[in-house]
Amino acid sequence: MLNITTQDVMFTGIQPTGLLTLGNYCGTMCNWKTIQKKYQCFFCIADLHALTTRNHDNYIKNSFSTSILDMVALYLSCGVNPNDSTIFVQSHVYTHSQLYWILSNFIYFGELSRMTQFKKKFLVDKKNINLSLFCYPVLMAADILLYRTDGVSVGLDQKQHIELVQKIAHRFNSKYGNIFVIPHILKESKKYKIMALQEPTKKMSKSDKNFNNTIFLLDNLDLIRAKLLRSLTDSDPVYYIKYDIYNKPGISNLLSILSVLTNKNISILECEFKNYRYYDFKKQLSEIVCDTISKIQKLYFKFRKDEDYLIHILKFGAKTALDISKKNLYNVLQVLDL
Repeated sequence: MLNITTQDVMFTGIQPTGLLTLGNYCGTMCNWKTIQKKYQCFFCIADLHALTTRNHDNYIKNSFSTSILDMVALYLSCGVNPNDSTIFVQSHVYTHSQLYWILSNFIYFGELSRMTQFKKKFLVDKKNINLSLFCYPVLMAADILLYRTDGVSVGLDQKQHIELVQKIAHRFNSKYGNIFVIPHILKESKKYKIMALQEPTKKMSKSDKNFNNTIFLLDNLDLIRAKLLRSLTDSDPVYYIKYDIYNKPGISNLLSILSVLTNKNISILECEFKNYRYYDFKKQLSEIVCDTISKIQKLYFKFRKDEDYLIHILKFGAKTALDISKKNLYNVLQVLDL
């Protein structure tokens, strides 16, 4: 039985649009086991958000429900305890869509058009930009504000979106009183942004067309080792393992990964590996990465076999999320005289 308390609330959501990456794990997921001991946690599988690109993604089109169960199994493999936390599918809780429509009246066209992620997608493919891609941050705000969320577990690339959520909440509260809690990004999410292995000036992404840029949590371990050993370092004539994101982005990225997985400060790692050649450093890193991922994979395949259990978690999570969110939505509807 889920233990509901008066703890601060944490919310996070990930789209079931492909396999999760080492970047996802280092950015947020590695902290979930600890976070759920401090917060009342809501782990959302954001399938409504995934619809923004559904027509262009054969993986979702052919195996959408399968990918949702994959996601639940990965949540559990990374330490999420369904007895302590709520895991649910976004579309199974209708209050998200209701609050989304209400909040769309408290944000302006210009604010949405300035969102960096939207502008990047618009420049790449203007013809296939739909309204949902433009309005994505409003639904994200509804997801978060619906649970009176204190802390959001997201990567640093979502900072602009969270600032917009805060702006919407302030705007609504200024008119109707303290209805929404003003959320913040959890400090556990503010460490490092993991970058692409071959192009360390851009974020590691599950949709990257260069397969060697990304490590997936369900990759074969030998493939993971190969990707890390081929990862870009730099062209310095002398081996120098130093954190410097401007002059040594490749080495800095690898140090970031190592820091997260070992829970050691970068400065300590710089001293520890100061006499290492780049190949030897990457070899050591690959062993640590593979050890972490192998443990996740072992649990994943165990959980993934029991689909009835995964479905039970989602059904129970949806009921819990709906019960809580309906109460909070009712407060919004009351002040709006709806």
